[in-house]
Amino acid sequence: MPLSNRVPELAALDVLVAVGRLGSMGAAGREHGLSQQAVSARVRSAERQLGIRMFDRGAGGVQPTAEGALVLEWASAILDSAEELASGVAALRGEMDANLTVAASMTIAEYLVPGWTVAMRRKHPNVVTSVRLLNSTDVAAQVRAGEADLGFVEGPVVPNGLRSVEVARDELVVIVPPGHEWTRRAPIAAAELATTPLIQREPGSGTRTTLEHAVPGCVEPLLELTSCTAVKAAVVAGNAPAVLSSLAVEADLHDGRLAAVEVAGLRLPRRLLAVWDESRGLRGAARDFLEIARAGG
Repeated sequence: MPLSNRVPELAALDVLVAVGRLGSMGAAGREHGLSQQAVSARVRSAERQLGIRMFDRGAGGVQPTAEGALVLEWASAILDSAEELASGVAALRGEMDANLTVAASMTIAEYLVPGWTVAMRRKHPNVVTSVRLLNSTDVAAQVRAGEADLGFVEGPVVPNGLRSVEVARDELVVIVPPGHEWTRRAPIAAAELATTPLIQREPGSGTRTTLEHAVPGCVEPLLELTSCTAVKAAVVAGNAPAVLSSLAVEADLHDGRLAAVEVAGLRLPRRLLAVWDESRGLRGAARDFLEIARAGG
């Protein structure tokens, strides 16, 4: 079946996703070996092809529009599938001398894993590290099944049947757009948070599991999305609250794109854990990657 002419090529999607993840045309260019002007031209070309404005440009960088955040989420899934295809073909051809598969929850994958993989590449240039972005429940399942050598998860409990060690900590934050009514009367009650439809991560994510453990009886979400970037864009577009990792919102709070709201008597600290199968243990590249993560890159 012929593809719609509205679908950009994989290389263009890869650049779009990098711009959204890094918040900068220049940073995306450095990651892809392109000039900032070349990245900007590719983004404009993709926007024309899609018929959608993907980013808001400003002095502080670029932010996805509400529509752009959704496109980026879909594009990420396409790129993940393409990476699986490339890895499978390479494995069939025997091109991988050494391979490490890391499965990481979305927050950890977006904000911590990139630095760890760069450090790993410097230390072991011949090791090919493949990173799978999943929610915490799926990370644990892949590690148990032997489909990932090492996993990184968020959440209040250690997944059953796995060894674990803490690699970092963060805290969940209630966020709203600037000017939201909660900013004028904070702290709000935990009961009000529980009875307010939130923009949430999907079931199985460490962020959502932590919130549901700390605030039982939360009402059904207003919207469910599978990435921090999409949630943040939807908060601004929909004038609705959400709960996300402090790692994910630090820059947005600093720049005033989002506002944090205190909840009376409620704090949501989390341990970020590395997990692995005890029976298989950690050897070679997986052990080295864990050491890098524990050292903070």
